[in-house]
Amino acid sequence: MLLFAEGGHHSPLIVEFINHYLGKPVHQFQLDYTKPVWDKFFSNFGTEAEAVFGPYTVENAIPWYTIMFVIACLLTILFIWIIKGKVSEDDPKSGQLTLEAGYLYLAGMAESVIGSHGMKYFPVVATFACLILISNLMGQFPMFMSPTASVNVTFALGIASFVYYNYCGISENGLFAHLKHLAGPKLPWFMFIVTVLIFGIELISNLIRPLTLGVRLFANMYSDEQVFVEITNLAPPFTHFLVPLALTGLGVFVAFVQTLVFTLLSMIYLGEVTHPPHDQHDTDHPADFEHHISDARPATIAAAP
Repeated sequence: MLLFAEGGHHSPLIVEFINHYLGKPVHQFQLDYTKPVWDKFFSNFGTEAEAVFGPYTVENAIPWYTIMFVIACLLTILFIWIIKGKVSEDDPKSGQLTLEAGYLYLAGMAESVIGSHGMKYFPVVATFACLILISNLMGQFPMFMSPTASVNVTFALGIASFVYYNYCGISENGLFAHLKHLAGPKLPWFMFIVTVLIFGIELISNLIRPLTLGVRLFANMYSDEQVFVEITNLAPPFTHFLVPLALTGLGVFVAFVQTLVFTLLSMIYLGEVTHPPHDQHDTDHPADFEHHISDARPATIAAAP
């Protein structure tokens, strides 16, 4: 509910409808439980919750971006279920072919960016891609708004990506090895200061990744909405007819590009902290290899003419 993320938005009818029926109990819960906690926290900085989050009212008890994001989740599931149709190997429909094309594209990108083990993380990466794409495209339809045009949603997505790739790195390498990779390549002992400097820079770079992921997605989607509103209102009613069509095409392009950027960066981060499993032949001991050869030799000799 950050103030700079709320300005300029007019709540869709569905948001007003939901708050009309559910806003009062949610608002009362906020006044009784969450607002006192925030007031106590912000009192340490000489301010209060309403100065940071905005006024607590029944009309905004459930923020528009929360409702839009829940709708985006439901639409993503519904869209995939409808377009998939009845899966058939002999006579695939156009929807199934479209999903297969998207699957192959994301799978190929995962294996090329993350590595040969990229399919291990494909479900989470594909979920990011589908959910963000639907969220971005929602702003192109009446009665909806893009939840990714709110910094609250994009920060949550950025934190989710940050937590996931760090979890994968720690679970695969251990905490010490995961932190050790931030120090860069192993240098001689007399270059210890350089190693510490690299570690500090990489640590800060990793810690601000949720911020950069969130701001990048938010800034592009929010600016796209603002450009659409400002240009279509330049010379009404003339700019209310053909101009929105061109701007809608631009908005769809931005939606796909920003989905690709977020998904690609998440893959890059996963590729930095994860590694493909070692090949079995590379880990075999030479003695074991000789044992396999000796076991196979009698059969080879017996088969010889």
